[in-house]
Amino acid sequence: TEHMFFEADRIAAFREMICSDTVEGREAALAKILPYQQGDFEKLYEALEGNPVCIRFLDPPLHEFVPTEEADIEALAKAQGKTVAEIKNIISSLHEFNPMMGHRGCRLAVTYPEIAKMQTTAVIRAAINVKKAHADWNIVPEIMIPLTGEVKELKFVKDIVVATADAEIAAAGVELKYEVGTMMEIPRACLTADEIAKEAEFFCFGTNDLTQMTFGFSRDDAGKFLEAYYDTKIYENDPFAKLDQNGVGKLMDMAVTMGKKVRPEMHCGICGEHGGDPVSVEFCHKIGLDYVSCSPFRVPVARLAAAQAAIADMK
Repeated sequence: TEHMFFEADRIAAFREMICSDTVEGREAALAKILPYQQGDFEKLYEALEGNPVCIRFLDPPLHEFVPTEEADIEALAKAQGKTVAEIKNIISSLHEFNPMMGHRGCRLAVTYPEIAKMQTTAVIRAAINVKKAHADWNIVPEIMIPLTGEVKELKFVKDIVVATADAEIAAAGVELKYEVGTMMEIPRACLTADEIAKEAEFFCFGTNDLTQMTFGFSRDDAGKFLEAYYDTKIYENDPFAKLDQNGVGKLMDMAVTMGKKVRPEMHCGICGEHGGDPVSVEFCHKIGLDYVSCSPFRVPVARLAAAQAAIADMK
C-alpha cells in the first residue's frame, strides 16, 4: 500500500502525519488520506470482480516519505506550524543505519496504531461499498500485516484491525467475512510458526527479506562481493533470483508444516521475485504453497511453472 501514498496530494498529508507530535495530529492527517485509500481499494475490488484481494499494510521505513528538497521542507513546516529547523530535526531523527531492519512493517502499527486503524477502515468500507454494488461477488478482504517476528506483536496489530473492522461492519449493518494474516519475512517467524498461526489466518512468505535475513547480507549491497562467490563456486546462483532451498526453503517448509498443524485450513503463498522463477515455483508447490505473487512481467512464467508442477504431481 505504500505506493498509494506518493502522489503529491497524498504525500503532503502523509508527511503531516509523520511530523505530528500528537495522536490527534496524526489522526487528522490520516483522515485526509482515508478517502484516497478507500477509493483505491474500491477500484481494486472492482477490477478483481470477486476474486481474492490481499492487501499488505504499510511496510517501508518512514524516512522514505519525508521531503529532501528545501522548498518541500519549507512547505511542510508551514503546514505544521513548525520552523524549518524543527522539521529538519524530525527528518534527521528518522534516519536509520539499517532501515530494512528498522522501524517498518508491523513495528509502525505498534508505534502508531492509528495507521492500522485508517487502513483497516479503508479496506472494510471499500469492500462493503463494492459488495453492495455487486451482490453476486464473493468479496472476502485479506489483510496482511508485514514483518511479524513475534506472535505478541502480531496479536497487538491484529486486535486493532479486528476491533476496527468489526465496528465498521456493525455500523453498516451488513455481513462481511475478512481474514487477517501475516508476511513471513523474519527467520524467527518461521521458527515460531506454530505460535504465529494461532493469530494468522494465512501466511505469505516475503522471500526477498527472508533471504536477506537468513543469509545476513543486504540485497542492495551484496553485488559488491557475490561475483567472487560465483567465480569460486561458493554459490551457484544468485540467492535473490533463485530460492535457496537448503536454507530459506527449509525455514519455509518448517513454517508451513507447523502452521498447518495449528490451522489446517490455512492458505500460504510466496511474494517476491522468487515467485517468478520456475525452479522456485516448483519447490513452493512441493512444500504446499497455494499461490505466488510476483512482478507483472513474471506472471506468465509463474503460471506456466505452477501448471507444470501440478501436472508433474499427477504422474
